[in-house]
Parts: sequence; C-alpha cells; structure tokens
Amino acid sequence: MADPQKIHPVHDVEAPNHPSAPLVPRTMSKSDAGDPANVEHHPSQTQQQALPVMHSKPPKKRRSCCCRFLCWMVSILLILIVAIGITIGILFLVFRPKLPKYSVDELGVTQLETSNNNSLSVTFNLTITARNPNKKIGIDYRGGSHISAWYMDTKLCEGSLPKFYQGHRNITVLSIPLKGQTQDASGLQNTLQQQLQETGNVPLNLKVKQPVRIKLGKLKLFKVKFRVRCRIVVDNLSANNSIRIRSSSCKFRFRL
Repeated sequence: MADPQKIHPVHDVEAPNHPSAPLVPRTMSKSDAGDPANVEHHPSQTQQQALPVMHSKPPKKRRSCCCRFLCWMVSILLILIVAIGITIGILFLVFRPKLPKYSVDELGVTQLETSNNNSLSVTFNLTITARNPNKKIGIDYRGGSHISAWYMDTKLCEGSLPKFYQGHRNITVLSIPLKGQTQDASGLQNTLQQQLQETGNVPLNLKVKQPVRIKLGKLKLFKVKFRVRCRIVVDNLSANNSIRIRSSSCKFRFRL
C-alpha cells in the first residue's frame, strides 16, 4: 500500500508581505526610526499636564498727549482754586469786610410839565446817603456811574454820581440832579394822576450802576461794579412842592 501524499504549503510570491512583527521596535530612538518628518508624535496625557500654561500679558496702554495735557490743566486749576480760597479766607479774617449801605433821604421835583409836542420834562433833586461801615476798607468811587429814576416801566430822568473817595467808617451825603424827557407822555400823566387819586402815593424805582475800586489798607484792588436798587414811595410828584418820602428800601450787590 502506497504512503499517503503529504501536502506542504507553498509560499505565494504574489501575496503581500505582512510581517508579523514591527519592522522598527517601539523602543528605538527617533534617529533609528528614519526620517523624523514622517513620524507622528503623540505626547502622553501626563506630559500634557506637566507643560506650564503661558499667559500673554496685555499690551500697556499709552496715554495720549491730549489726556496728559488735560490732567495737567485740571491739576493747575484745582491748585489755583485752593490758593484763591485760602487767600480770600485770610483777607476776610484780617479785614472783616461789610457791605456798604445806601438810603434815599430826600426827593425834590423842580420840573414836571408837558410840552406842546406831548413830551414830559422831568427834573429831580435826590439826596442819597452812602455809609461805609468798614474799619480797614476804603471805597474809591470812579467815573462812569449812572443813576436813573423809573415809574413802572418808564424812565423819567437820569444822571450820575460824583467821583470821590470814602474812607473807613465814613458817611457821605450826596446831592444828585436827575433830568429827562419822555415822549408821548399823555398816557403817563393820566396814569400818575389816577395813581394819586386811588392810593395817595406814587412808587418810584431808582437804579444805580457805580464802578469802584476797593482799597485794603494801602493796596487798591481791581475795579468792580456796585449795583443798587432802591424802591421809594412818595406822597406826590408836584413841582416845587414839599414831597414826603413814605418808605424807602435799597438792595445792594456787586459784580466783578
């Protein structure tokens, strides 16, 4: 009996070569594995956690020249305000300034008549008392003053105060003439007569603008303007008659 045939596997030369073991061991270094550009590296999770995190600093903002200039100007302005406040406080403590006082003592009417062209001519003589209650402050009344007398919204006459210097704790009595002419005065005359018949008095307003210079000891300050508003009530406005002032009140303020 013949022996059975033994079949031995024959290697197929056309089959692809699949090696059972990797051609390059995993433990081989990067230089032994060939071109490093063709090899991908995947760091492990522990290596990723060990890498420090870098935070980029934001760029510093540079102040513009305009911002610096504004800050500089504001600082100088604050310093000036503080310095002026301190100076005013020291002057107030040293000189103890008080406001001057004014009063209207007499009013004389020398002319109050209507002409043929229906205009009203008015001439007043005012007596005003100015009081300076300050111990160390003088008042130099300058030129360019203006005073006017009004009935309601109609200006009757106007004039000016004389130039003079009023010393410490001084009382000065001023006699001031006022002259004026009002056009289309027929209605004004009727209103004045009706006012006298109903109330027995006539209200008048006096407005004064007076430039002055304040003198602190021997130091003369810059020029300021006094503004005085007086309201007086008289019993009549008849020319060349005795006129009695029933009430008088004045308000004072000044402006640089």
